[in-house]
Amino acid sequence: MRGNFLTRKEGKNTALKKKILSLCVEDGRYSIAELSKHTGTSVPTVTKLIGELIEEGFIVDLGKLGTSGGRRPSIYGLNPSAGYFIGVDVGTHAASVAVTDFKGELISYKEDIPFEMEAKEENHHRIADSIRKFFLQNGLDWSSALGCGISFTGRVNPTTGYSYSYSFDEKVRIDRLLADDLGFPVYIENDSRAMTYGEYLSNRKNEQNMLFINISWGLGMGLVLNKRLFYGKSGFSGEVGHFPYMDNDIICRCGKIGCLETGASGSALYRMVIERLKEGRASSLTPKFKKEGKISLVDILQAVKEEDVLAIEVVEEIGATLGRALAGLINIFNPEVVVIGGRLAVGGDYLMLPIKSTVRRLAQNFVAKDTTIVFTKLGPKAAPVGDCLIARSKMLDIL
Repeated sequence: MRGNFLTRKEGKNTALKKKILSLCVEDGRYSIAELSKHTGTSVPTVTKLIGELIEEGFIVDLGKLGTSGGRRPSIYGLNPSAGYFIGVDVGTHAASVAVTDFKGELISYKEDIPFEMEAKEENHHRIADSIRKFFLQNGLDWSSALGCGISFTGRVNPTTGYSYSYSFDEKVRIDRLLADDLGFPVYIENDSRAMTYGEYLSNRKNEQNMLFINISWGLGMGLVLNKRLFYGKSGFSGEVGHFPYMDNDIICRCGKIGCLETGASGSALYRMVIERLKEGRASSLTPKFKKEGKISLVDILQAVKEEDVLAIEVVEEIGATLGRALAGLINIFNPEVVVIGGRLAVGGDYLMLPIKSTVRRLAQNFVAKDTTIVFTKLGPKAAPVGDCLIARSKMLDIL
């Protein structure tokens, strides 16, 4: 494992250096006097630590701070070229990869790289090989990679390094296996929480509370509460898709009946469209369905983009169902913003308008009036970018 103070957990100076860097992550730039105040440390000590951080390449002098009079102090901030973080969002059939610099700016991104994921050790070694290949293809020095975040669908416990979907042995931590392959720290995460953190740090840092709804094949949620990513006791917070909400007899993939996911998700969209095609409803999807006996979620989402009436109708129904659930969540959490992301976000206004109208109708007005509902700005980049930022934050002891 590569050695620098970011990988160490002990020592007062190590903790102070990480605190200085974490402050710069949050607000960008500080003078030595400000850093002294925020860390509760003497000016001479902060001056010494800043000097070391500059020598180590993590901090740069950004010049003089403009003041109304007197001697202008120097201000300091993160050095973007101090190193790079890699983020990988792994799906069942594809992966997306991002690289960010030390400031968190996106350097490179590639979406939907074909990748068949199974709960086998060799698949995890293949992830490591793919990470190395992608990083080097960007002309970056492998020694400049500081850490990696990897997100998976389903339940993930970041503390134990266990994925309930893709771990292959209870005694083998996925994060440590990958770290041994790559030579630097690796952190695993749930995909919805990775999306949440990416969106939050990239676009919503001024918000106190944010909900992120990941509506893809399943339905997940990430929470930022009081500016902190919320995990829950075992790292399983945000399982909104399995809230017992629907009055139906449809068995969810979790084995329970009536989960919200059975009425508001990509799998629900797929099931509902198939049912209506079997009933003989007209659609641009009909010829393929009759010829092949099947269609895919990708086909349905493309039909939405092409304004197919049946596909739009079902997306609107899903939006209304999700809106009813969001009305309850808004009443409970009173967030400043709810961000909608995931594959079904391509539904645009066909999804968003019924969400908003249902929330307006059902949520408490005095609560909902302070909540904005928007689509993710990062789009499909949200999870891999979030993975990069989670890796950085974990190394800096922010998370």
